[in-house]
Amino acid sequence: MKYRVRLDMSFDSEADAQSLMAYAKNLSGKAVSINEGEVNEEIGFSDLEICRHDEGLPCEKLERLEIRKG
Repeated sequence: MKYRVRLDMSFDSEADAQSLMAYAKNLSGKAVSINEGEVNEEIGFSDLEICRHDEGLPCEKLERLEIRKG
């Protein structure tokens, strides 16, 4: 059994978004992916994006952190 956290948050401030991403990076060493290397693997991740959905435009990925031990 695992405890899973799922977040999808938008901020007006880039600093707030960067702060949450930095916190996720700090905890990433404790995180695990499920069934890593198997056909049914679930890789943990955090994405930092510029979201322009309020302008009718797509998001732009700035950074991605994936949890991989292998």
